[in-house]
Amino acid sequence: MGHPSTPAEGVVSGRRPRHRATAKLADAAASLRGAGFCGRGYTDGMLTLAATDLSSYLPLAILILMAVTFSVANIVGTKLLGPNRDGAVKAMAYESGMNPVGTARKRFNVRFYLIAMVFLVFDVEIVFLYPWAVTFPNIDTSAPGAAEWLIRILFFLFTTVVAYLYGFRKGVFKFD
Repeated sequence: MGHPSTPAEGVVSGRRPRHRATAKLADAAASLRGAGFCGRGYTDGMLTLAATDLSSYLPLAILILMAVTFSVANIVGTKLLGPNRDGAVKAMAYESGMNPVGTARKRFNVRFYLIAMVFLVFDVEIVFLYPWAVTFPNIDTSAPGAAEWLIRILFFLFTTVVAYLYGFRKGVFKFD
């Protein structure tokens, strides 16, 4: 008996691989073959780059090219067309329209950092909550994963409320 050429053949013939990781790979390869992923570019249970349709990335490549071109054009245009006057006033540090007084190495109250952390918590919450809110009305309530989908987002909201209460108890929202 020879060594099977693909992990999926070892599973089909009844032989199980020795290692657990190899067995999982063989099961994944067999399920991919059963799902119809055994066409061009499928070699030894692994999907190769040849099977990927690169034309689907063309809009992304055009968008990146436009962004880079716009950025470079603005920088070059500013250097070529913009005024270039140097002076003592222009070289001075700008502090919101006021003359800089004192050192820049002043200690800040920890409340500023706590406000920044609370902002990040709620900002990340919105980033994750928006896609969920868009897709949730389209979920069939009788589907087996619908309750799990709801429980996951409720847990996420619960942890966010805990972070808010922690910040509130620490006095982050008191602006005295």
